[in-house]
Amino acid sequence: MTWGSEKIKSIEEIKGIIDEAHRLGKKVVLANGCFDILHVGHVRYLKDAKRHGDLLVVAVNSDSSVKRLKGPTRPYMPQDERAEIVAALECVDYVFIFEDERLDRIIRYLKPDFQAKGTDYTVETVPEREAVESYGGRVIICGDPKDHSTTELIERLTQDEKD
Repeated sequence: MTWGSEKIKSIEEIKGIIDEAHRLGKKVVLANGCFDILHVGHVRYLKDAKRHGDLLVVAVNSDSSVKRLKGPTRPYMPQDERAEIVAALECVDYVFIFEDERLDRIIRYLKPDFQAKGTDYTVETVPEREAVESYGGRVIICGDPKDHSTTELIERLTQDEKD
């Protein structure tokens, strides 16, 4: 049995899907993250992002980019497993894995209608804002207040082991 998902695509396949969606007048939302240990904050972020469009595409950081962003002990789960878990969410239409630490180059290539970021950002602080606005896209802030994080969850779990 193959455990992968039909929702997981290459970036080239995603480009074709987005171009076709735009041709049909549909709105596309692009969200991204490491999703190292999926928690309720991730789910709320992605469900809220989906509300803004017809298709939700999620870019999952590769193992190497997570290591550069989060440190040498991360990620805890390999990229293919993280992508499969994200793809299993009903609100997610497509997933792809990306190597970059930021999405500027990918955003300019894919041209989603919306770039969704979590509530730890404001529209003004989103690193890729210029890339999104360069072709008329919009940045949106989604999810619940930033009360959940994988890093904090891991710290709590390791503290419990010490107690």
